[in-house]
Amino acid sequence: MSTKYLILIGDGMADRPLAQLQGRTSLEAAHTPNLDRLARQGCLGLVKTIPDGFTPGSDVANLAVLGYPAAEFYTGRAPLEAANIGVQLQPGEVAYRCNLVALANQDGQVIMRDFSAGHIDTNSARQLIKTLDEQLGGDQVRFYAGTSYRHLMVWRNGKEQIQCTPPHDISGQQIGQYLPQGDGVDFLADLMQRSQKIMINHPANLERRRQGKLSADSIWLWGQGRAPQLPTLKQRYGLHGALISAVDLLKGIGIYLGLTVINVPGATGYLDTNYAGKAQAAIDALNDHDFVYLHLEAPDEAGHSGDLNAKIEAIEAFDQKIVAPVLQHLELRGDFHLLIMPDHATPVSIKTHSAEPVPFILYPQIPAGKSGGGYNEKEAEKTGVFVDDGCRIIHWLLGR
Repeated sequence: MSTKYLILIGDGMADRPLAQLQGRTSLEAAHTPNLDRLARQGCLGLVKTIPDGFTPGSDVANLAVLGYPAAEFYTGRAPLEAANIGVQLQPGEVAYRCNLVALANQDGQVIMRDFSAGHIDTNSARQLIKTLDEQLGGDQVRFYAGTSYRHLMVWRNGKEQIQCTPPHDISGQQIGQYLPQGDGVDFLADLMQRSQKIMINHPANLERRRQGKLSADSIWLWGQGRAPQLPTLKQRYGLHGALISAVDLLKGIGIYLGLTVINVPGATGYLDTNYAGKAQAAIDALNDHDFVYLHLEAPDEAGHSGDLNAKIEAIEAFDQKIVAPVLQHLELRGDFHLLIMPDHATPVSIKTHSAEPVPFILYPQIPAGKSGGGYNEKEAEKTGVFVDDGCRIIHWLLGR
């Protein structure tokens, strides 16, 4: 039986010390007996997943964990998501991530009330995107529906040298200074303004407001880029792999890397996701694959919302409902190597991503590795084990 390799990602689990936790982080406060045992028995350390010069994000971070340097392979977030939506970008086309967002007026200024429009349901979102494509789309621009608040706009012969701000970076802030800037900005600003007029009285929004939910008030365009050129994981490492995630970005990365993308029913990307289904999918995938990459979005979403209790709940669910059953199966199976880590930190205090190194566990122990007293940022720092280039961590996992 061949050796099996697994990576379990708790998106955004890492955090910063919080006064309300008496100087502890979310990871320190969470009850994580399985992660703590692995930290005591395996190799615990810190790894830098965000390369210098790049904005902290799940795109460059997950590419790094998989061994793909952003400087060489990254062209933008939206092209990766396009692959999962089934959009094949043609030469000259630029893809933009298209969030559905909730805005609000505050003291005469427009603020970013919610970057996810209250985690809008996919059915309502698809109705809105369909109407936007019918009324704003054409030969130059097309809109494509994704999942929940995450969608896609493709601009034929479009501009990409535009400064765009991720909406989750400006929660509660005035949007004026964060609108797109650069060559082509007038075209994007016009689309965003026209979208607001279309969406305000859309039946999907009227129904959401009737139910007491946030409406999607506007599109927000960002994460632009052209189609990347990525070698497959098989070509790069000789591994036949599978990927499990609820997020279009991760699925798109998986498609580009030639991984089998496994869609789990009920996987939502939030606290109500199908944890058991994702864990079982990873276990089942080991029968036909050398390598499995399982990604859980919930801690990141809670961090973006600034919801400490939700983040702790998401971390504990990761430990109990993902790590525990997968580990139990692996230890019965034998001959495996396991890497567990966040892709990046999403501190609840700032409600967005940050670039500091994140704690990782490699299990079983590797030569010259060091164990810690539990799984959190402080214990990982104490070991003195530091990987300064996130692209090297997969080589540690593979023993290369």
